[in-house]
Amino acid sequence: MDTNLPVSAHPRVVIIGCGFAGLRLAKELRHAPVQVVVIDRNNYHNFQPLLYQVATGALEADSIAYPIRKIFAGQKNFFYRMADVQRVAPERNVVHTSVGDIRYDYLVIATGSLTNFFGIESIEKNAMQIKSIPNALNLRSFIFQNFEKALLTENPEEKQALLNIVVVGGGPTGVEISGSLAEMRRHVLPKDYPELDLKQMQVILVEAGPAVLGPMSAKSQQESKRYLEELGVIVRLNTSIKRFENCRAYYSDTEYIPTENLIWAAGVNGAEVPGLPPEVVARNKRISVNRWNQVEGFQNVFAIGDVANMVTEEMPRGMPMLAPVAQQQAELLADNLQRIMRNEAPKNFEYVNKGVMAIVSRNKAVVDLPKDVHFSGILGWFTWLFVHLMTLVGFRNKVVAFVDWAFSYFSSDQALRLIIRPFSRRDVKDDQGKKKAEHQNSTPEYNPAPPAIQTPVAR
Repeated sequence: MDTNLPVSAHPRVVIIGCGFAGLRLAKELRHAPVQVVVIDRNNYHNFQPLLYQVATGALEADSIAYPIRKIFAGQKNFFYRMADVQRVAPERNVVHTSVGDIRYDYLVIATGSLTNFFGIESIEKNAMQIKSIPNALNLRSFIFQNFEKALLTENPEEKQALLNIVVVGGGPTGVEISGSLAEMRRHVLPKDYPELDLKQMQVILVEAGPAVLGPMSAKSQQESKRYLEELGVIVRLNTSIKRFENCRAYYSDTEYIPTENLIWAAGVNGAEVPGLPPEVVARNKRISVNRWNQVEGFQNVFAIGDVANMVTEEMPRGMPMLAPVAQQQAELLADNLQRIMRNEAPKNFEYVNKGVMAIVSRNKAVVDLPKDVHFSGILGWFTWLFVHLMTLVGFRNKVVAFVDWAFSYFSSDQALRLIIRPFSRRDVKDDQGKKKAEHQNSTPEYNPAPPAIQTPVAR
């Protein structure tokens, strides 16, 4: 029991997950009279908003990751265990992990979110996602592997499928990776692949709703769409991908876009932890909590961040799954845990919206601030760069990211186009720890089909 954790006279707070929420909570408890134990399957904190830059070669993986133990070096009440959480047993105050059982006095679930494939099996098996560093590295290798294959094939339909990249989901991730890929097509790929006619390459952003960046202002939606189209991205609104198989992304029973590269950024679910009663888990797999992030029906179990489903009058569909929400919930919970231990009433959570932003490409970003303040273009771009640079964990990461961005800006080039770990869809285990079904080869046998509905070539 307790995997060699020292006995403490103070209550033990076990935090599952070291994302934005778990990291901030553990830091906020550094002077509290508690023993803090963080459990995570990775030994690093991952800065998810910049994963798309790892996927497109703008940043290396270690620029957006930082070792958990190094982050908390010198925090005497902090302990870390690298493990997969198998289930929780709230009736016994125990977390069952792959390295043993860990007892807790207070449990905080901060597991974040997982990709939501909406039950479409062919997409879950064959599409690429970017929720983790392994995902981003796989995607980067996969895209460049397919360009190498496009050089060798003489079948024009197969070549088109290898060159086309379809991004599904018009949220910030979909918009940002589409813009980054379009810039790579314009500035980088012609140097690396002079033998290919890159005018054939299409970057297609597919969004089921009527606009990209749905949660943002109408002005940001319009400007981001215009920026994308100026880069040559084909934006298809009110369109859903029904299935993805045999190098075809179907948006109806018979109409499809030929592609081997489908990037799924269309939605997320909460990363629930087994062991909680089903009545506290909402339909989107988020855990229902009250206004101080206490899980319904439990006195000493809490959930914060993306996995927490806090419904209020202002947010009837739950708090948005954003890093600022996670960090603000963590800060309040650190205070409330100490209040509870002093038998004082906890405070209710009030979300302070500090604004949202999205980058499209160099010198092009959109920013929405409270009180209907909006700006875009190069000012929005500098704002995005500054906020993300300051939010990165670790001085080294800030310096490396700044240098890489400066080099890319002045040289219009990205040097990180390495296929270090060739990617195949066969026998893949995703980083959520779940074994996937056996997949097809990275380039399935090409089966001719009736002509697809033609999509204009982006030039």
